[in-house]
Amino acid sequence: MYVGGLDIGTTGCKIVLYDEKGSFIDKFYKEYDVSRSKGLHEIDLLGIWNSVKSLLREASKYKGIKAIGVTSFGETFAMLDKEDNILAPSMLYTDPRGEAECKILVDTLGAENIAKMCGVMPHFMYSLPKLMWIKNNMPKAFEKADKVLLVQDYIVYMLTGKRQIDYALACRTMGFDILNKCWNKEVFNAAGIDISLMSQAVESGTTAGQMKDSIARETGIDKDAVIVTGSHDQIAAITGAGIFDSSVAMDGSGTVECVPVILDKVPENAELYSYGYSVVPHINGKYACYVLSYVGGAALKWYRDTFAVHESRKAEEEGKNIYAVLDSKVKDEPGDILVLPHFAGAATPYMDTNSKAAFVGLTFEHDLSDIYKALMEGVAYEIKINFETLQRFEISPKKLRASGGGAHSDVWLQIKSDILGIPITALSLDEVGAAGTAILAGVSCGIFDDVEKYTKIIAPERKTFTPNRDKNETYEGNMRKYRKLYTAVKSLEV
Repeated sequence: MYVGGLDIGTTGCKIVLYDEKGSFIDKFYKEYDVSRSKGLHEIDLLGIWNSVKSLLREASKYKGIKAIGVTSFGETFAMLDKEDNILAPSMLYTDPRGEAECKILVDTLGAENIAKMCGVMPHFMYSLPKLMWIKNNMPKAFEKADKVLLVQDYIVYMLTGKRQIDYALACRTMGFDILNKCWNKEVFNAAGIDISLMSQAVESGTTAGQMKDSIARETGIDKDAVIVTGSHDQIAAITGAGIFDSSVAMDGSGTVECVPVILDKVPENAELYSYGYSVVPHINGKYACYVLSYVGGAALKWYRDTFAVHESRKAEEEGKNIYAVLDSKVKDEPGDILVLPHFAGAATPYMDTNSKAAFVGLTFEHDLSDIYKALMEGVAYEIKINFETLQRFEISPKKLRASGGGAHSDVWLQIKSDILGIPITALSLDEVGAAGTAILAGVSCGIFDDVEKYTKIIAPERKTFTPNRDKNETYEGNMRKYRKLYTAVKSLEV
């Protein structure tokens, strides 16, 4: 008997299989392309659907798959007609369309009012302004619209015929009431969009039903396999990482750095949203708040591809991991170079897409390993800035659990612990989003008996890093300078 977690990302999708004891069985992955042309950013959801079916065909060699949970990235949606044909482009959150429409909503309802109701500061990145753009600029296509589905509920619908979306993913539309956990009529009315186009909002881990007979035949998956609505991928990752209270946050260290924090309730101070933080419903009546840096592992990849090309080739020839090679050259003492890692703009708490990266303090005495370490430290300083901001709202995690590619670097994890001044525990599992979704699916269908119990089985701890007091004091001195760095660089209008 097997349980699957289907995780759909912007560059590829994967399904991870576990048995009824929570033991890892296998993983399958399909990559696809994103279109970025003439300033427009789109993704082919029909192509994603075909990739999902291909994944399922591969996974079907394991007979006895009883449940599959579905999680996905946010914002992007498919607008379908009555025959389920896609009527309009599926825009990524970075696509600029919807800016004027978002301004209309803000002028009508007020930014703070929308944030209080929907848990997000209004921005054109969300689904609703982009749906308004389609209505205004593709009226003939919009007239044929029968349903609007984000990626997760699109896949669930194509698999089962059931339209349902989890609360957290629904929040990425900018039109979901986080207190009453339903679509917000006031926002949809202001947008001129019929709520009936949207899927039914449900709690994470809600069963959608069995797979359509035609899809079961096409993919080879057992026809009695149950499809379960998981969660927005960041919330699924919290679950997979075994985080269930506000004392612990997750350091999702991939291309970007995402640090979701669990909240016991919706913050009363709406000023929180002005810093770009969003609040979404989580399981067990909890909520979650997203801390985000646009650069995490991407900074180290940039270093690798820019300064360590020769070393990368040599490491590949010798069968070594290039990042492990680079880590081995990092000096033990805290660095004295400050890096503002805004290579792709600044996320929380600045929300400044025009911000640029900066290196401060370089001398002839520094070498490339110093720059590499400074990039690691810069990412950690950004998390520290966010944690200091959140403390104003009585949000203060006491430790982190780390997953993703960055969680393989003991050097980086120790740097983060020293800078943040809290313990960080690395998990032995990378695929926490798929794992969390599989666990929710297993519990929903009675294969697993408890969420927390199975996260400990599926995502065991690898190693815990604790702050070095002496280094933490040095880093505190560096932080006093770092807090001024964004404003100083911004004033140059580079």
